[in-house]
Amino acid sequence: MLALCLGITLIAFVLTHVVPGDPVAAALGPKAYSYPTIVKAYREAYGLNEPLPVQYAVYLGHLLHGDLGVSLITQQPVATDLLERIPASFELALYAMIIATAVGVPLGVLAAVRRGSRLDQGLTIGSLGGLATPSFWVGILAIYFFSYVLRIAPSTGRLSPEVFPPPQITGLYTVDALLAGDFPTFLDALHHVILPALVLALPSGAVLLRFTRSAVLEVLNNDYVTAARAKGLPRLSILLRYTFRAALTSIVTVTGLLLANLMAGAVLVESVFAWPGVGLYAAKSALDLDITAITGVSLFVAVVYTVVNFAVDLLYAWIDPRVVLA
Repeated sequence: MLALCLGITLIAFVLTHVVPGDPVAAALGPKAYSYPTIVKAYREAYGLNEPLPVQYAVYLGHLLHGDLGVSLITQQPVATDLLERIPASFELALYAMIIATAVGVPLGVLAAVRRGSRLDQGLTIGSLGGLATPSFWVGILAIYFFSYVLRIAPSTGRLSPEVFPPPQITGLYTVDALLAGDFPTFLDALHHVILPALVLALPSGAVLLRFTRSAVLEVLNNDYVTAARAKGLPRLSILLRYTFRAALTSIVTVTGLLLANLMAGAVLVESVFAWPGVGLYAAKSALDLDITAITGVSLFVAVVYTVVNFAVDLLYAWIDPRVVLA
């Protein structure tokens, strides 16, 4: 995990410096950038006048103390910026993952059980459509129909302008509102998160559907499932106790990867819905050539993937008794 995170910081640091453009010009603006004295002072203040290896060594030294550096645009510590936005991204990813799992897994099992039927063919074609459709395009259409035509869902933000955020406990507005007993705020936060979560869940649900179908079909062809049928066991018991449980390890693997991807890669959906999460922060940082922020986001993505993969490995032992944690 440490080696992976170190490699990610190195790659992100190098790539952000080889991209055409000057981050100082983006931070200062054209008027201030025309003054060499201001540019020189700015480069010295942020260490941008040093050679690239020296800048990276200084960055790693700060990183060991939990310092991700200061954003060139917001003038705040990158760690502070991320901590302000991680709860929003996690809340959106959590609801999207709940929707994707609740829809994709049962439909995948159903498609496997009804293999070759019209239902199976329809679900397969539908999942291909969900994978092939760009999220930003679906988001724009969803905002147009549900926000402007039907007026049943808000188009941007986490709360309505007249609603105050609940007392911060977890950073998730729906959870904090419930913990505070503020049901109106919970409904407003839920109303805001549902539409972007549905858009974000579309490709993930399609992946889960196809992957669950393949995993269940593979198990259905095993000898012990055939033996269970020969014994006359109920079909539902065979499906749940023998088939689905054996396929669950593969399903948990792809679910964990999807959750990490939703946490770290919802850039387009967050940008379309102006959702104040890590994805929107990453998009703005890239446009503004904010090197420190881009490197911090890259490190956050690496940590999310490694932690989720580690959690999935631990779940294997709970799901499959044959797996022993050494």
